Amino acid sequence: MGLNDQWMQRDLKVLWHPCTQMKDHEQLPLIPIRRGEGVWLEDFDGKRYLDAVSSWWVNVFGHANPRINQRIKDQVDQLEHVILAGFSHQPVIELSERLVAMTPAGLDRVFYADNGSSCIEVALKMSFHYWQNIGKPAKKRFVTLTNSYHGETIAAMSVGDVPLFTETYKALLLDTLKVPSPDCYLRPEGMGWEEHSRNLFAVMEQTLAEHHETISAVIIEPLIQGAGGMRMYHPVYLKLLREACDRYDVHLIHDEIAVGFGRTGTMFACEQAGIRPDFLCLSKALTGGYLPLAACLTTDKVYQAFYDDYPTLRAFLHSHSYTGNPLACAAALATLDIFEQDNVIEANKALATRMASATAHLADHAHVAEIRQTGMALAIEMVQDKATKAAYPWQERRGLKVFEHALTRGALLRPLGSVVYFLPPYVITPEQIDFLAEVASEGIDIATRDSVSVAVPANFHPDFRDPG
Repeated sequence: MGLNDQWMQRDLKVLWHPCTQMKDHEQLPLIPIRRGEGVWLEDFDGKRYLDAVSSWWVNVFGHANPRINQRIKDQVDQLEHVILAGFSHQPVIELSERLVAMTPAGLDRVFYADNGSSCIEVALKMSFHYWQNIGKPAKKRFVTLTNSYHGETIAAMSVGDVPLFTETYKALLLDTLKVPSPDCYLRPEGMGWEEHSRNLFAVMEQTLAEHHETISAVIIEPLIQGAGGMRMYHPVYLKLLREACDRYDVHLIHDEIAVGFGRTGTMFACEQAGIRPDFLCLSKALTGGYLPLAACLTTDKVYQAFYDDYPTLRAFLHSHSYTGNPLACAAALATLDIFEQDNVIEANKALATRMASATAHLADHAHVAEIRQTGMALAIEMVQDKATKAAYPWQERRGLKVFEHALTRGALLRPLGSVVYFLPPYVITPEQIDFLAEVASEGIDIATRDSVSVAVPANFHPDFRDPG
């Protein structure tokens, strides 16, 4: 028995893995990883896998990055953790100063959380509480886009709309207003991204006009709806939404947990519309993919609504034990240094172009409806019928076949249902991009080659799929 098998057996006796039907591992091997370096992960048998999904969209500068490693090592000898209520420390102060300086002007206050979901909870609670503090208690509902994803905690799920993650828990969720996504995959034949995004905004405008007196905030994933299948839309929607939120006195929350820090081609997606949200949620790449940390940036106007004598009970008393952890802040500071020193945003332009050219041939594939790209995120949509964009029944798990093939070839591709996507670390080389495109092409051929007979119960939700 090899080392992989030994570790897999030990794992399956005690672990319950996230986002997983554990019964799958009766047939599907679990891959125990021993080490990582750059874009590569290595298992206990010595096989390497190119991490094409940045280990769930977090790792931007490669595994075991020496600059981030050293910053954490230096910090651990100084201060590993301290309570952030009533105390502070150098890394969190420096990180806050840099985040305020690099994000759109007016985002002057930073509140820390532990991960993306908890960061969304902070933004939602802070927006709701703001309106209570200024005497507008009726403003307590949230507007969200269809096909959106904002996390796995209760409020975060409430403002999401991917049935796979929310359907079971509907009885627990908040009442929200859902507006059609400007998803450009759904645009009519011959219509451009901007026109479609403008057209879809009409429903948002109507919703705000009718309900603004009871709306606390609109929350969106700017430009890319990640867990919803890497669906993308035009920046004009962000601009129109900012203008409407100003008109109707409604907060705008940008969930840039997945797309922040260069993924869309600019440091932050909101830059492409030239706007500033009222709340900017950041996590994932913030620490280079090393340690859990999230930051919710907001305005001084919001901050001042909570600033008062304690007996007024206006304070925002949300907290997490590891808020602003010094080790995570040190990793984040090293990550920001790399962005500045290596001119990453500019360098990524060539890599994004290579991703496009390496996959361009798939546009002619009989079962590929679309190849879409925003910056360093590229998605390939497999379909049953190219002309009508008819999707494969999700029970056929076509994307899983791509995943399995990629493992045999030494790549980690984790499709979202029938959407194969690249979201690689920024240290990937052009040759490694070509390798990924080759593996994906082979996997798509295999996944779409044969008919699959799967019973489809009538009461199953049509939009379920493999989670990605």
